[in-house]
Amino acid sequence: CKMCFTHYIGIMSSLLKKIFGTLAQKPWEADQVAIDANHSGQTFNLSNQMSAVIIIFGVSSVLFSLIFTGYLYSLPPGQDTTFILKTNLLWINTLVLILVTYFFDKIRRDFNRDLTNKIRQNLIVVGALSYLFLLLQLLLWYQLMVDGNYVSTNTYFSSFYFFTALHGVHLLGGLFFWGKVTSKLFKLDEKDYKNEKKNINALSVYWLFLFIVWFFFFAIMFFYNDAVLAWCKSLIS
Repeated sequence: CKMCFTHYIGIMSSLLKKIFGTLAQKPWEADQVAIDANHSGQTFNLSNQMSAVIIIFGVSSVLFSLIFTGYLYSLPPGQDTTFILKTNLLWINTLVLILVTYFFDKIRRDFNRDLTNKIRQNLIVVGALSYLFLLLQLLLWYQLMVDGNYVSTNTYFSSFYFFTALHGVHLLGGLFFWGKVTSKLFKLDEKDYKNEKKNINALSVYWLFLFIVWFFFFAIMFFYNDAVLAWCKSLIS
């Protein structure tokens, strides 16, 4: 997923440069007036689909940040924060999400290189793996509840349930648009696949965002524990 991550970073860095570059402009100066007079009116070279995805990033990031913050500030004393990380289903699910991200990025790269012979096949793989991810997540919930770990057990488990539920809702939303794009593409001749390129690019970045959020949450679970906190305190003292 290194190429996927690089693509995502490239988009976001380009966007930030544009935003802060625009804020630094001085429209009252003669040189800037001349530039603005010849401006095409398009500040960002982004499709409507990618713009919509970036807006979703902003809103979703706030929601996920609230869960992250709630987890960090309400972790029960003595709770084994690696408890969920010890479940095999979590790692299988993470692997499935990595594969989904990889195949979506492969579709994007194939579009850019005009290699369209496996687009349909890879889109089906993406959908199948995404539904498998959701199924495995439900199985993990079931496994935790059988062991007596519910939303009401403590804030450690409630944070996990809320995060995975919100993440699943985002994935279902992505699958809705994946279904629309896939059904349209299956009705096209191979030479017309390029008509869906912008949609595919936007969905590819969206799935990468879901993977980054997933990775970040469980990285917090791994690093934010009593052992790491004790080590940090020892460094300070």
